[in-house]
Amino acid sequence: MSKKLFVGSLSWDTGDHGLRSAFEKFGDVTDAKVITERDSGRSRGFGFVTFSDPSAADRAIGEMNGAQLDGRSIN
Repeated sequence: MSKKLFVGSLSWDTGDHGLRSAFEKFGDVTDAKVITERDSGRSRGFGFVTFSDPSAADRAIGEMNGAQLDGRSIN
């Protein structure tokens, strides 16, 4: 069973690839998506990362909450 994480306080410069890269060290990421504004395509400052293994998601929560990504402290 997979587990999806909400990732907030993202930099406007963080894209799908950067988000995936930051979380892949914890396990198999099946999806990583930064949510964008419909009209402008600009990041809304949050996204979602889905892990195939719930224990990998739990490790990611423990280590990435408050970590720096593209100059911002994410949660």
